[in-house]
Amino acid sequence: MAKDRTRIVVGISGATGAIYGVRLLEALRQFDVETHLVVSASGWLTLQQECSIDRHVARSLADVAHDIRDIGASLASGSFRHQGMVVAPCSMRTLAAVAHGFNDNLLTRAADVTLKERRTLVLLARETPLTLAHLRNMTAAAGMGAVIMPPVPAFYALPKTLDDLIGYTVWRVLDQLGLASESAYQRWEGMRTHMQSVRAQPDDPAVLHA
Repeated sequence: MAKDRTRIVVGISGATGAIYGVRLLEALRQFDVETHLVVSASGWLTLQQECSIDRHVARSLADVAHDIRDIGASLASGSFRHQGMVVAPCSMRTLAAVAHGFNDNLLTRAADVTLKERRTLVLLARETPLTLAHLRNMTAAAGMGAVIMPPVPAFYALPKTLDDLIGYTVWRVLDQLGLASESAYQRWEGMRTHMQSVRAQPDDPAVLHA
C-alpha cells in the first residue's frame, strides 16, 4: 500500500507580508509534500496590492486551493491528517479568532482543528505596535500550542537583500515543520564561529562594523 504524501496547510490572511505565504509555497515545492492553500478575503487584496499576484497564480502555487467560505472542506475535519499549518502572514483578526476558537471561516476553522489535534500551528503574526489585546491573544494561542513567530528580520545572518530576509524567515518556518534544508542557510554555531566567518569576508557590504 502506497504511503500518503505529507500534507502542509498554508493560510494567507489580510496582514501585510503576503510575500511570506508566497515564498513558503514556493519553498515547499522542493519537498515531497502536498500543499493546501486557503486565503482570506483581505488576503487576496494584499496579494494583489503587495505582490501583484492574482487568484489564479496564487492558487497554482498549491496542490489544492480551498475557498475560505467552504466550511465543509477537508481541512475542517480532524480526520484530515497533515503535518502542520502555517498562517503567513497572520493578521490580528485571525489571531484573535484562533485564540478564542472562533471558527467563522475555513482558515480559522483549519487552525482550530490543527490545535485540537495537537499538530504544529505556526502564526506569522504581523502588527506593530501591539495593543494589550494583541499580546493577550498571542499568549492565549501560545498556551494552546501555537507557535507565535513574528517575521522579525534576522540581521545576524548578514542579509544582503530583501529576498535574503524573507528567505531566512521562510527557512525558519520550514524548520518548525521539520522540513528545513540544511544547505539553505547556516545554523548559528556561536559567536566565535560567526566572527571567523565575518573576518573571512572583510569587503562584504552587508557586514556593519561598530
